[in-house]
Amino acid sequence: MTIGDEILFGQITDTNTQWIGSELTSIGIRPIRKLSVGDNPQDILDALGEFFKRADLLIITGGLGPTKDDLTKHTLCKYFDTELAINEDALELITSFFEKRGRVMTELNRQQAAVPLNCTYLRNDWGTAPGMWFERDGKIVVSLPGVPHEMKNLMTYRVIPLLNGFFDTPAIQHKIIRTIGIGESFLAELIENWEDNLPAHIKLAYLPHFGQVKLRLTATGESFEVLSNDISEQVAAVMPLISKYIFGYDGDELESVVGKILIDQNATLSTAESCTGGFVAHKITSIPGSSAYFLGSVVAYDNEVKKNTLGVSDEVLQEFGAVSEQAVVAMAEGVRKRMNSTYSIATSGVAGPGGGTPEKPVGTVWIACATPGETHSRLLKLTNHRPVNVELTSTYVLDLLRKSILQTIEI
Repeated sequence: MTIGDEILFGQITDTNTQWIGSELTSIGIRPIRKLSVGDNPQDILDALGEFFKRADLLIITGGLGPTKDDLTKHTLCKYFDTELAINEDALELITSFFEKRGRVMTELNRQQAAVPLNCTYLRNDWGTAPGMWFERDGKIVVSLPGVPHEMKNLMTYRVIPLLNGFFDTPAIQHKIIRTIGIGESFLAELIENWEDNLPAHIKLAYLPHFGQVKLRLTATGESFEVLSNDISEQVAAVMPLISKYIFGYDGDELESVVGKILIDQNATLSTAESCTGGFVAHKITSIPGSSAYFLGSVVAYDNEVKKNTLGVSDEVLQEFGAVSEQAVVAMAEGVRKRMNSTYSIATSGVAGPGGGTPEKPVGTVWIACATPGETHSRLLKLTNHRPVNVELTSTYVLDLLRKSILQTIEI
């Protein structure tokens, strides 16, 4: 359960629920419901009452700040029939937090060290809002700060160990097969017979996202070792059917997979971007250690930059336009030459929502990858939605790079 008007009003995005659900599932606890509640004590109380009818564990995030709209602690006191009191360990931690930063601690900050008397205090090493653990009738309520990095630290080092000791959960194993270049329905048809013959204790889920489809296998049973072997057998069985579409497993992202390949080859990369506006470079540099292979990027949004910086000729731009195979090939080859990189990739297209023509409607995008021996290019026909087009283009151009390096490109 998330608490806070800001989530309901759409002012911030709830990423906590997704992360918590994944962590709980990994230790054999099955989430059955998620709920967002505003800063209203009665709504919070109603949600708590509903929880005790349905589940064994409730994890709450948010509403633990120092201001008057942060009502979680007071409402939990009311629900569990207790009162707040300063926890000396929490106070010492908060005092140290402010002293190290050279900041003055106010009375509001001091009151963050107050927790309900009948809870177990959970030390927050990354912030000032303590976590709280309540037990009643064999059920657990955990209250955590809404700040994602604080919540994750508390979950990882405080809550998960306590949950493992409190609940007797079944063994559960996940395996994610990451595919690209094939749609969800086509993938389902390709592996239909394999899916129909999965053992009863292994379930399959299709998770499509921006040109990729993740196949998540989930096995439940008594032994982690047995489940791991069972899943490995099923992965081996499906591999001959879809190996050409698989780029990674589990936590692999396309940009991290490409990075590993570049490191293995001691190769370097540069990018030239128009319609993606630097988003490809952002994805590449989101990977720790990317400085080992990524040299830099040119965001050539204007044609003058394409000409003066990347060497795209006037003739190409006049005859074919910036959104063309000729232009994107020249961009890729130009940035590779200027940055002296082993490989380079380029994007140019009509991201939308405006700018389209009958010949080149919104969603028309060209991508290219220049290698030491040749340059590969592809025409993409995407959507009418700008953010989606930027994401999809970035995904497809990174995959074009991967295939070009591995020489699995299909002409």
